[in-house]
Amino acid sequence: MSKLLDQIRNCKVEWKPLGEVIELKPGKRLVRKELLENGKYPVYQNSLMPLGFYDAFNVKADTTIIISAGAAGDIAYSDRDFWAADDVFVLNTPENLSSKFLYYALMNQQNKLYQQVRRASIPRLSRESVERIKIPIPDLSEQQRIVAILDKFDTLVNSLTEGLPKEIELRQKQYEYYRGLLLDFPKPPRQSKKTKYD
Repeated sequence: MSKLLDQIRNCKVEWKPLGEVIELKPGKRLVRKELLENGKYPVYQNSLMPLGFYDAFNVKADTTIIISAGAAGDIAYSDRDFWAADDVFVLNTPENLSSKFLYYALMNQQNKLYQQVRRASIPRLSRESVERIKIPIPDLSEQQRIVAILDKFDTLVNSLTEGLPKEIELRQKQYEYYRGLLLDFPKPPRQSKKTKYD
């Protein structure tokens, strides 16, 4: 692991403000009565919990967003299409920047974003505050390598089916296997029963 971190630290990286790198767009307002109980696409408004569902989407999968009001400063990455409402900043990335890498880079600076939130009756994060945040931009192949590693860690830590319970199940099987090996002593030769006539 330390070798991996050294490789990443020694990688040539340019730090740039988000405003110079991505296109930041606000979502589009939806009123609550437009939401559908059986809609296909989740609608994100002022939290990472969907407000409801809708039958159309305005953001394609593989996109990172930042909540700009309410739970201002919260960051999410979506691997499915969704509707971003007006309290959401959509971060559209150029070809040389992976959206998932951007998500991880921003998660690493989550506290800086929270510090930029204006505390009022409704907490708000300004567009300018987001655009000033600087992120590292290694070449695309390095971004993809880092994402693959972080995705694996994320799965191990957070997935209910593949994370800790899966690890426990694997360790249980390993325990049973070694227990079997350790307790599998050679059986003594089978002795035939002697009768009183022998």
